[in-house]
Amino acid sequence: MGHGHDDLPELPKATREQMSEAKLPLAYRDSCANLLIPLNRCRFETYYLPWKCETERHSYEKCQYIEFKKRVARMDELREAKGGARSN
Repeated sequence: MGHGHDDLPELPKATREQMSEAKLPLAYRDSCANLLIPLNRCRFETYYLPWKCETERHSYEKCQYIEFKKRVARMDELREAKGGARSN
């Protein structure tokens, strides 16, 4: 994926049971949920202090950004296959 800026270590994906136990809303049960669970736990334990849990937050936000870039790349591939036509 380029220069290594997008590489996150492959962590085991969160299971449905883990996401359910963590009470994650359905909208957040994606491929980055395995990073959101410890982030939310850290936030709760530190009373949501903004200077706490920075490492966990950065990891989660980076994962979300990488997933976004993958979706954009996939959309570009689909658009290219259609000859540049937009779907909207």
